[in-house]
Amino acid sequence: MNTPYQHIAILGAGESGMGAARFASKLGVRVFLSEYASLSDQDKSALTSWGVKYEEGGHSEAAILSADAIIKSPGIPHTAPIIQKIKETDKPLMGELDWASRHTSAKIVAITGSNGKTTTATLCHHIISAQYDTVLAGNIGLSLGRALSQRLEDGQNDPEVIVLEVSSFQLDDALIFEPHISILTNITPDHLDRYDYDIGKYARSKFQLLDYTADTGHFIYCDDDKVSTEFLKKWQQTKNIKATLFAVGIDAPAGPHRVAQLNNNKITITLNNEAMTIEELAMQGKHNTYNGMAAGLSAQLLKVRNQTIREKLQSFDALEHRLESVLNISGVEYINDSKATNVNATYYALECQHKPVVWIVGGVDKGNDYNELIGLVENKVKSIIALGVDNSKIIEAFGSITEVIEADSMKSAVRKAARLAKKGDAVLLSPCCASFDLFENFEDRGNQFKDQVRNL
Repeated sequence: MNTPYQHIAILGAGESGMGAARFASKLGVRVFLSEYASLSDQDKSALTSWGVKYEEGGHSEAAILSADAIIKSPGIPHTAPIIQKIKETDKPLMGELDWASRHTSAKIVAITGSNGKTTTATLCHHIISAQYDTVLAGNIGLSLGRALSQRLEDGQNDPEVIVLEVSSFQLDDALIFEPHISILTNITPDHLDRYDYDIGKYARSKFQLLDYTADTGHFIYCDDDKVSTEFLKKWQQTKNIKATLFAVGIDAPAGPHRVAQLNNNKITITLNNEAMTIEELAMQGKHNTYNGMAAGLSAQLLKVRNQTIREKLQSFDALEHRLESVLNISGVEYINDSKATNVNATYYALECQHKPVVWIVGGVDKGNDYNELIGLVENKVKSIIALGVDNSKIIEAFGSITEVIEADSMKSAVRKAARLAKKGDAVLLSPCCASFDLFENFEDRGNQFKDQVRNL
């Protein structure tokens, strides 16, 4: 593999920074990694073994600007002083996706959106890997750079297909990223603190994926999602869109690009005047129908066999921490939906409940508007456990509808929920918020929930 740069600087460690460093070192590029905070002993050991020079506790401007190009981690805002310094030069500044994707000829399927992108990406991989050598990477686990470097180390060829979960932060750092198939699941308020609490700016960030999609490629969106459809109309007025537009949807009326829809509880996907039907999905719920349609459509566009698509959609199990049924204790079902970190994700979780719910909610609020949940809470929620350092916004939103009890630990939350729940009820952890006030991440939160449920 050839690379146009002999010396790169990487800003930030994390999965993307470490993955970029590992891949660059495998390509024979001289690498300098700069971490503003501290590096773990494990990261230091890995960088040393790869022959990568590094610093921690700040950014050395001269060392960074001596590189041919700079790769930034997505968590570093473009307003950071070091980023402003780089932009004053003519040095190329790129994200890890740009760096890694230029070194593969695989067809790329990129998935972004406020909700459902992890499930859709995993589902795409589940289907497509049955017919092609396929890698799953991006915001879902391994960075693309780390995934490609592992294949080099294992003596494997370039994959045929790469399925990538892509965040808006990663799209903000892209320049030459060019997926063959792009999927936008939906756009709802999320990470608005990064976008001046302006959903228009957030939507613009997500729609960059349409700009990046190859001219001969395909862009899939949900035409039931009002923000997506309205923003697409604005995009079409100012942009020369060359990629082919496809939509999935359930509600009437269908938009002009809809090719996948639900009829009599059967999914129908129509391409080139040929229709295929999918009788049943393994995962239930309206949101999973959207995910299944998008994944099935992307697989059809890659010419995966119809029977393979049907079989894989009917055999896919739910993801950990996403509407994961943990245990049924004395007739009470305990459900782990820790990955629901915004209002829309929790809306779907509550919508598909058919039992009275004791709802565990709370954490770091990212600018949530709880109004759209009020109807669901009135109809489905019998009690709320507010789990967070600051629960005032949750109490204000729902305190007049049902009882709200506060908890400051997962142990306390689960025990209080167990006392409130009766036979035939469900205890649902669907936090609607980020986890960083009391937990390391959403996985830690979900694992603690499961541990406490098992200890009841």
